Amino acid sequence: MPLTVAVQMDPLDTINIAGDSTFALMLSAQARGHRLFHYLVQDLSWSDGRLWTRAHPVTVRREPGNHFDLGDPVNLDLGDEADVVLMRQDPPFDLSYITATHLLERIGDRTLVVNDPRSVRDAPEKVWVLDFARFMPPTLVTRSYDEAKAFLAQHGAIVVKPLHGNGGKAIFKIDADGQNLSSLMEVFNTAYREPHMVQAFLPDVAHGDKRIVLVDGEVAGAINRIPGAGEIRSNLAVGGSAVQADLTPREREICAALGPELKRRGLIFVGIDVIGGEWLTEINVTSPTGIVAIDRFNGTDTAAMIWDAIEARVAARG
Repeated sequence: MPLTVAVQMDPLDTINIAGDSTFALMLSAQARGHRLFHYLVQDLSWSDGRLWTRAHPVTVRREPGNHFDLGDPVNLDLGDEADVVLMRQDPPFDLSYITATHLLERIGDRTLVVNDPRSVRDAPEKVWVLDFARFMPPTLVTRSYDEAKAFLAQHGAIVVKPLHGNGGKAIFKIDADGQNLSSLMEVFNTAYREPHMVQAFLPDVAHGDKRIVLVDGEVAGAINRIPGAGEIRSNLAVGGSAVQADLTPREREICAALGPELKRRGLIFVGIDVIGGEWLTEINVTSPTGIVAIDRFNGTDTAAMIWDAIEARVAARG
């Protein structure tokens, strides 16, 4: 059955269609006959129990530089006129993002929002992962220089990163001598009101940071992201490169532990990050990526798997 799908994302002219997961999802939806609308998060409005947005009907195609056409804008009632909302704008996970989850949660009894907005709000990537600390490297969450200094003395080299950062931004390695730790904590404490994440540095990151995608709690595939020369960050957005990857027994154990909880929470499309085949570092639920590279290496169709899961959930609603 054709569905009306509203895609909440960044401007279409800013994306790189060669690797963009949202664009792959839109192509797949369109191929199934679903009707697509595009809107920006700042265009949401609510009044008298209704949530609507100024949205454009959109068609997409895999033609670089000519990859979409927008129709005339309409006021789209997301509760009554949309079957599915894809919440796919990039972080930061700030008050704008959080407010959008509160608004979209109000239509959840009528429209399927992917991922579930309440669960997204309750599962910021570097905080919810603490529920699975048994799989994580040694980790400290703090604003205290003294605590970070003591952690460094205990573990040697460490990594310091923003608790709500994304895309590999602002990740710093501090060596065992502690040089610049004090200055870095001063900068972070000025830039961010929340605490920061401090973790033992894992030398295995030189061999890659594996992105594993789960669809409705089941493993869809993985890629290993290799840091560029002189980098500890492996994110593709900061120059990392992707290679084909299989799962280790430990990674399968991690996925088996996470899978049922992801499914229960309505987190249909999730990407987790694992270093060294055993250390879980993040659970990405806001706008996960990686499916284009996974499908290129494995000959799979992860976007189709995601739409199978979405359509099954819509059908189950009746």
